[in-house]
Amino acid sequence: MLLAGALLFIGAPRAQPVQSNDDFIRSLAAYIDQSKLAPRERLGLRIFFDPNLSEPGGTACASCHDPRRAFTGNNSTLIGVAQGSRPDQFGTRDAPTAMYLATVPRFGTIQSDGKRVPAGGVFWDGRADTLEEQAKQPFFNPAEMNNANAPALIAKVARAEYAAEFRKEWGEKIFDNADAALDAVAASIAAFERTPVFQPFTSKFDFVMRGEAKFTEQEQRGLSLFTIRQKGNCAQCHTVDTESRDPKKSLFTDFSYRALGVARSMRIPKNADAAFVDAGLCERVPVAGVKPGETAPKPVVSDSAACGLFKTPTLRNITITAPYMHNGLFDSLREVVAFYATRDTHPARWYPQGKKFNDLPARFHANVDVDTPPYQRLPSQRPQLSDTEIDDIVAFLFTLTDGYNPKRGGIDISGQPSSAPVASKPAPPGSRSDY
Repeated sequence: MLLAGALLFIGAPRAQPVQSNDDFIRSLAAYIDQSKLAPRERLGLRIFFDPNLSEPGGTACASCHDPRRAFTGNNSTLIGVAQGSRPDQFGTRDAPTAMYLATVPRFGTIQSDGKRVPAGGVFWDGRADTLEEQAKQPFFNPAEMNNANAPALIAKVARAEYAAEFRKEWGEKIFDNADAALDAVAASIAAFERTPVFQPFTSKFDFVMRGEAKFTEQEQRGLSLFTIRQKGNCAQCHTVDTESRDPKKSLFTDFSYRALGVARSMRIPKNADAAFVDAGLCERVPVAGVKPGETAPKPVVSDSAACGLFKTPTLRNITITAPYMHNGLFDSLREVVAFYATRDTHPARWYPQGKKFNDLPARFHANVDVDTPPYQRLPSQRPQLSDTEIDDIVAFLFTLTDGYNPKRGGIDISGQPSSAPVASKPAPPGSRSDY
């Protein structure tokens, strides 16, 4: 079994179909060393991996947040978004990684490029301020775990194998009040998510920052391109601090919200309806079944300038958390970097007939970032990144995968089942011609 802080989540670029049953979901917990967990954290783990808390049963938190994939996975679908507990129900957004969520601030604003921009909060639209608020919502979302209300969920927890453990932690009469028990469920999950299991800081980048490893020449070039404003300018939103040498200051996100104008994904069933629009930040609405005043999101953002904006995700473990973007449009990490570089210089590559920003109504197109490099380029200009430079950035992004072993010079997969897939390596420089 792997130790907490070691790699818990080796994964292939895309999730593969698996049998969704109790034994499989429970087996995922074996990827985590529980010996260092406190009782409440261990209880949170058991709830997180319990497939009997959905309606119908068979779907756990871990179904969409698989530890082998840095706590992503979309319930093993291949369409970019998650399937719910019912086979005919699908979400409209890619399930983001649950790793490093404990570092996310409450929803508010930050200063960026001389102006205040929205930032913080959990989910793509920041509708939860805390891990406790976030933990409750999937239980009651019809497209996720589909419980009707708190009493329906708590009745299942009261029948669980760990019910006695739950009473011991939260009191013998905890199940007498469904709302109090729901709070305890959320607090237990949040306690688990705040452990080093979810924020180990064990990537090669972290070892380099601590002076215990060195980048290759390509990785070092990639870091430079990542930060230089006239090149990738990735660090504008995916912030990195190499001066302090403290890995915990490099979370690779400023938690801000940006409108990138990603193309519409026709893999998402709901997108077959041309009238459906996922407007992101300006649609922060309550989810059915959650308790008003505690887990309900903040009021809908009234400013239409917020429409089309989605939160900047962390890039930690990005090489094993495909698919990418809020709608799961891209399966290849390199494709994502190329999109940033060529969205405006080669729009026909990304949009049907080259008609940009086709997933947003025209009235929201003005919200899309067209000023921040590398977006400020025109079709008549060359992209700010060449083919080789894109490869260099991708090589650097591979250094952000947790579980690096400096003695072996690679990801430590000791303790993994022999069938566990390994993240693919970046291609050599100049091996592709994408534009």
